Amino acid sequence: MNSLNQQYEEKVRPCIDLIDKLRSLGVEKDLALPAIAVIGDQSSGKSSVLEALSGVALPRGVGIVTRCPLELKMTRKKKGEAWYGKISYRDYNEELKKPSLVEKKIREAQDKLVGNGTGISNDLISLQIASPDVPDLTLIDLPGITRVAVSGQSEDIGEQIKRLIQNNIRKQETISLVVVPCNVDIATTEALRMAQQVDPEGERTLGILTKPDLVDKGTEENVVKIVHNEVIPLKKGYMVVKCRGQKEITEKVSLSEALKNEEAFFKEHAHFQTLFDEGQATVPKLAEKLTLELVHHIQTSLPRLDEQIQKKLKQTRANLDKLSNGPPSDAIERLGFLIDRVSAFTQDAISLTKGEELKCGYKSSIFSLLRGQFAVWRKAIETSGTNFNWNIQREVSQYERKYRGRELPGFINYKTFEAMIQEQIKQLEEPAVQKLKDVSELVKKELFELAQSSLVGFPNLIRTAMLKIEDIRTKREAEAEAILRLQFQMELIVYTQDTTYSQMLAKRKKEDKEEAVNSLVNNNSSGATPKEMLKHLKSYYQVNVTETLFFMFTSVQKQIFYLEMFGLSNSNNVSLFLPNNLLIQNKCFNVFSKPGPNSGLTVLETPTIFL
Repeated sequence: MNSLNQQYEEKVRPCIDLIDKLRSLGVEKDLALPAIAVIGDQSSGKSSVLEALSGVALPRGVGIVTRCPLELKMTRKKKGEAWYGKISYRDYNEELKKPSLVEKKIREAQDKLVGNGTGISNDLISLQIASPDVPDLTLIDLPGITRVAVSGQSEDIGEQIKRLIQNNIRKQETISLVVVPCNVDIATTEALRMAQQVDPEGERTLGILTKPDLVDKGTEENVVKIVHNEVIPLKKGYMVVKCRGQKEITEKVSLSEALKNEEAFFKEHAHFQTLFDEGQATVPKLAEKLTLELVHHIQTSLPRLDEQIQKKLKQTRANLDKLSNGPPSDAIERLGFLIDRVSAFTQDAISLTKGEELKCGYKSSIFSLLRGQFAVWRKAIETSGTNFNWNIQREVSQYERKYRGRELPGFINYKTFEAMIQEQIKQLEEPAVQKLKDVSELVKKELFELAQSSLVGFPNLIRTAMLKIEDIRTKREAEAEAILRLQFQMELIVYTQDTTYSQMLAKRKKEDKEEAVNSLVNNNSSGATPKEMLKHLKSYYQVNVTETLFFMFTSVQKQIFYLEMFGLSNSNNVSLFLPNNLLIQNKCFNVFSKPGPNSGLTVLETPTIFL
């Protein structure tokens, strides 16, 4: 530990402190920060590894012991300085006077966050330890993977734990520290399988083998091969450690004494001695490797992190620019300010429907999005036309065989013609209504995003605007649906005196005439009737579905122009919609008044203000 401190103290601590500071400021809510996440199956020895690294006892027991993510922040102090501990979660902070309190306080924290049951929580518990006997390192301990729910646990507890682990290890900024016992088949380990899913190349996965003293005789060489990266290769490789077992804990073997026993075990072991000589065994070597890996990971991640922070900062500054100095203090002027903001938003909403440039800078066009929706609808209409042609030929042939009465050749049974048309039109009604709902939802989504962009800085006004938009959408969608269904009811009344229909029929007859000339036998037989009916049916259907498509577009076009947002400006609760002027000034100060390059860290807290 001393060599680690002397060699890396100046390089290591600033890097880790930087990330810890960003995490404490809440930057991790917006940006992924470099971290080492510790994962493993239940009883894999995960807690023992963390105990050996931190020098403090952590909760142990049967079943799920780690019920919340535990951030373990270790800071190496100079020799002779006193031990220091602090536990934090939610808004609670408590300093710990001695290491023996750690286990008890973690259990209390988990009970407060999760309850006295056996469930888990996403809430983070932060444990800070400063001591001459710990490395400069920050780890995040995650619940152990379980496969079977025990009494009192939710049936899907296993899936809950896996989701929690996946949410942490899938981030590119996270190194996965996978803990696997030596006495199990590593290929069947769930923790390693999950790490491989998010990191198939093994570039940010480090394997830790535990319990080497429990390996069956004759299988020691398998462990050596795993550590030498010959079984399941990982870019960061493997380490093997021997921590306190239950027997040693019962006999009250101290952590420092356990480290001495571990070193003696590897030095004297016939098979594992080579791993000790190569620096791939013991907890101190693991601590050194983890610190180096974390610092290297932080250094490689900083350029991308800085770019993301600058992007968020730029976005926040742009939002502040829109706020200007905030609403005036005078009541009458505040009402005028509110009317101006609502008017500007309403005008932007109208411009959005026309595809014009918006004052608030929001980049979108409803018509561009609607074109895609109606292109899909037109494709559906074309497909229905193809299906109609195929189905109608079959139905006309069936009519000719089974139901033709005493009609003379060349005459069509009008009732049959009408029934066939009505059946096909009915099949389009529900898809048309669903398309109306899809478009309505799309328009609502765009208006919601416009409200957030145009009314930035006024959360109550945004919320009220969204409620108003939803009310308008619900009302107008119901009206449009009623009219659309009425249109379909009207189309069920087959009207054959339409000039457009006559023109379409004439065109189709001309095309058929060019394809073939009927013989005298065909003209005198009843075969002319099905062909004639097909001409009428196809012509009428084509005219009818085109009218439906046109109606769909115009009804939606009318709906999105119904913006009744001016009702907001008549509200008496102006102060509810407009924040206090001092709040905006404070936000501006947080962004623009942080001087000098040395204060860059404090500037980084600002992205979380609005986002």
